[in-house]
Amino acid sequence: MNKTSIIVKDLVIKTQGDTVLDGISFSLQQNQHLALLGNAGSGKTALLKALSGSMNYNGKICLNSSSEKTHVEIVEQRYSFKNLCGISDFYYQQRFNSFDSDDAPTVYEELIKASSNASEQAKNIDSTLTILGIEHLKNSSLIQLSSGEHKRFQLAKALINPPQFLFLDTPYTGLDVKGVKELNKLLIEVCANGTQIILIPGTFPIPEFIKKVAFIENKKLALFGNKEEFNADEFIRPAINFDYNTDLLTLSNEISHFETIVEMKNIHLSYGTHTIFRNLGWKINQGEKWLLKGRNGSGKSSLLSMITGDHPQAYSNEIYLFGKRRGSGESIWDIKQKTGFISPELHAYFDKNVSCFQAIGSGFFDTIGLFKKLSTAQYHIILQWLGFLQLSHVSTKPLHSISVSLQRMILLARALVKNPPLLVLDEPCQGLDQKQSEQIISLVDSICSGTNKTMIYVSHDERNIPGCVEKVFQLEKKGDQFYSVIEPASLAVA
Repeated sequence: MNKTSIIVKDLVIKTQGDTVLDGISFSLQQNQHLALLGNAGSGKTALLKALSGSMNYNGKICLNSSSEKTHVEIVEQRYSFKNLCGISDFYYQQRFNSFDSDDAPTVYEELIKASSNASEQAKNIDSTLTILGIEHLKNSSLIQLSSGEHKRFQLAKALINPPQFLFLDTPYTGLDVKGVKELNKLLIEVCANGTQIILIPGTFPIPEFIKKVAFIENKKLALFGNKEEFNADEFIRPAINFDYNTDLLTLSNEISHFETIVEMKNIHLSYGTHTIFRNLGWKINQGEKWLLKGRNGSGKSSLLSMITGDHPQAYSNEIYLFGKRRGSGESIWDIKQKTGFISPELHAYFDKNVSCFQAIGSGFFDTIGLFKKLSTAQYHIILQWLGFLQLSHVSTKPLHSISVSLQRMILLARALVKNPPLLVLDEPCQGLDQKQSEQIISLVDSICSGTNKTMIYVSHDERNIPGCVEKVFQLEKKGDQFYSVIEPASLAVA
């Protein structure tokens, strides 16, 4: 007879004085695995943190295991690590500076540090990295990992010493289609070896090995039962046809004429002996809307960083932005002023202590804090964006105090607030729920369709590609690297 392994009774969680969860109760038997569902900001992440012991709560949580010491691991949405001096002091551009990035530990160093018996774990580490498809990253600096590679590293760290309880917060985020399949296969093996899993699938399908679901709504447990009993139509907010009056947001078609927004000729990019690009060429004319594709680790973020002005090797390559060659006298701020940008990496290193209002306002000056006085017009534009995205209620709250999905919405507003001629949107829907993703896609289409606004868009999820996308640039690796431009006949995401 199966033993009850997880008991949650009358759980209450508060953050910043607000009640996030109120009176949550449920229990799980051994070998029962649970999916936590709910709209963005419903408290799913808070529940996982409370279960793992990393968040304060009132009520009762009991994890029963057959071992004397209960081993719990949580894989959060983003892993925080310290530099070699023992402090968390990193900046976004640091991953592109090969010298500065040496201050971060390597994948292997961090995994050895997490091992219970380092002398016996080397083979286990190699095996785990191979299963996750990142064995080639063993000696790479953590700060140089892409979003998808970073997620696989987090999983490797949690699985070197298999825990009795494994809590996963949106583990599929940042993974491509192949990565999602590989992860599900690995999790099935982990379950078979006795680990009990509770995960938040996000916008991805509930994996086969999960048989129990819990849906959180209005701070309560609206449903707890078998997966077959869950009818998404009864709980998930339905699709909404958003109709934006973009004139209210000072968005205008009157954008300076540049003809060529980006032109890259014979680009070469390398870190030490590792070559990322060789002889890469890409030309983007004003008004074009591009989808940038490629597997995890193919170099998409590095390529974008050369366009947004964040990569130092841009100066040693032939790159033209807004009609001027890099290094011909324009400053990095001249480039950023014409570019609206969001990415998982920028989100990870953004200052979360600023208020949501300040975070949006920083987009006018391309800083990660608001250090200049806003004009009256800028002040009102920020208020318009907050109201437009239904986020006025978080205006004065610190960015770190709201859910990760709402943080993404705030940073998207930051990218759009100055109405730039070029939008670089790297996984803008990452971490958002269905309704928010639909809202963002509709907004992007409203801003870009039929205008001379130029866009580069990245998404691993084909459901989240705006209809205005008309061209595809795909990064591929077959032996030596080659790159291909694909016209709109196929927009399937690799």
